[in-house]
Amino acid sequence: MTPALCLDNISCTFISKNDRSQRYTAVADTTLSIAPGEFVSVVGPTGCGKSTLLNVGAGLLEPSSGSVKVFGVPLGGINRRAGYMFQSEALMPWRSALQNVIAGLQFRGIDDTQAREQGEAWLARVGLQGFGDRYPHQLSGGMRKRVALAQTLILDPDIILMDEPFSALDIQTRQLMENEVLELWSAKKKAVLFITHDLDEAIAMSDRVVVLSAGPATRPIGEFVIDLPRPRDVAEVRMHPRFVELHAQIWSVLRDEVLKGYQQQKRVA
Repeated sequence: MTPALCLDNISCTFISKNDRSQRYTAVADTTLSIAPGEFVSVVGPTGCGKSTLLNVGAGLLEPSSGSVKVFGVPLGGINRRAGYMFQSEALMPWRSALQNVIAGLQFRGIDDTQAREQGEAWLARVGLQGFGDRYPHQLSGGMRKRVALAQTLILDPDIILMDEPFSALDIQTRQLMENEVLELWSAKKKAVLFITHDLDEAIAMSDRVVVLSAGPATRPIGEFVIDLPRPRDVAEVRMHPRFVELHAQIWSVLRDEVLKGYQQQKRVA
């Protein structure tokens, strides 16, 4: 099967604007593929280059070497078959929830009436029916995340890229959002590349978890198939014996890299 997204031997080196002799390789020789309908999470120490890989897959960052293919076609520029849900909020404060959700449709030239109908339907799907006229500052953090989720999924992307989208939420709201994402994903089975620093979250949601080494020059050092039954409730699945086994296996690989990353950050500080 042709991967939905394939990052082949990717390296990303950044050069200082003030001193071109200073270079930093964030990602080195990394290969990662996601099959159509597969939910893949990437975990690793803070600052190891997880978001860099996501930006490469989105076409927002051109790698220094290596290639990116989307359903077998080389990627040139923005990945228009992907939707991107950012870690920080990307809502426009001057637009209502409904106007934020339908912005992408409007940019594509969809008729306003049709766009509003789709927008109302998506607000209902994420539990925000009746909140379309509220502005971002009038919504809770969890509600804003729901708006952002609808904003991403309304475009029906074949690939969904998510960069630690729930990290700022309290644990109860976070688990609700995780379950909503799983429910929406199971309905259409899009390819998902999910970046997180939370190992529990990665195991609870994914088909496969990829572990990255500490930077610089991060690379995959472990890959684990998550053979827990679906559908899953992210709170209940944590008590499954197999979840505990998988957590121990993945943490045994991740632990040393987290310590390395922590020590590196202390030296920089």
